[in-house]
Amino acid sequence: MSYWVGVWKRLRHHKLAVAGFAMFVTLVLASAFVPLISPYGVEDMDLESLFAPPSRAHPFGTDELGHDVFVRIMYGGRISLFVGIAAATSSALLGTAIGLVSGFAGGWVDSLLMRFTDMMLSVPTIPVLLIGAMFLGSGLTNIIIILAIFGWMSTARLVRGVTLSLREQPFVEAARAAGAGTLRILVRHMLPNLIPIVIVAATLGVSSAILAESALSYLGLGIQPPTPSWGNMLQRAMDYILGAGGDYGQPWWLTVFPGLFILLAVLSVNFMGDGLRDAIDPRLVLGSQAGSGASAADERGSTMSPQAANAAGKAD
Repeated sequence: MSYWVGVWKRLRHHKLAVAGFAMFVTLVLASAFVPLISPYGVEDMDLESLFAPPSRAHPFGTDELGHDVFVRIMYGGRISLFVGIAAATSSALLGTAIGLVSGFAGGWVDSLLMRFTDMMLSVPTIPVLLIGAMFLGSGLTNIIIILAIFGWMSTARLVRGVTLSLREQPFVEAARAAGAGTLRILVRHMLPNLIPIVIVAATLGVSSAILAESALSYLGLGIQPPTPSWGNMLQRAMDYILGAGGDYGQPWWLTVFPGLFILLAVLSVNFMGDGLRDAIDPRLVLGSQAGSGASAADERGSTMSPQAANAAGKAD
């Protein structure tokens, strides 16, 4: 537990990470409990307040149908945040599996998987996402699948690089000498030591997934109305950006508030990711596993994870 205690101590002193966590939790709770916050429903219409500017009755104004913009942003947050978290988690799991196998197997398996990864990285992201959405459709599940398929590469390269170092460490050699099979070494000894790094990669991937979903929805190939998401709210407001609201003038709130919430969500996730990256330093993880001596371990704050210590002890 000393490793995670050290991570927590470093993380709670990272002011931006704490602020990002508070901001993200606030967004999640507000989106989840919006019926308790606002008296309006997501489909309620106020036909006497079309394109109404922000007021006490409608803090974020109303849209072309009299919907309360605040309520629709909160309901849209459910979709956008869920897509971001689900897509980032899925791509992190896929990237971890590919990187772990590639780094541990080595040889032609490593070369084949890494060349495939390089090929995927060379493909332009937005055009590929658009083509994928056109073929698979624009449903919630399809968007998550598309983002996961084209979002695993950076995690795979990171995990592969760390695995190349881990497989040569004494605790892995000890596990081999004790008769542990490849699958047991991967699952019981290698994977637990990759978890901190994967957590950082997945956290930073949430913001990329939120932006990608917003871009797809803005272009009309993501989440489709009447289901609100931050991206399709911007897309629906596009006709009014240049004052196409006619007698109602330019309803600036239709673009400002959805864009502001995208910004807040992405910033909060990036702040959390930066804090986790500083608290979970991969160099410290590798340094503790290298078995360079008790004094080096003490200087690094006992950074070996409990799983690695147990594995090494059992193997010895």
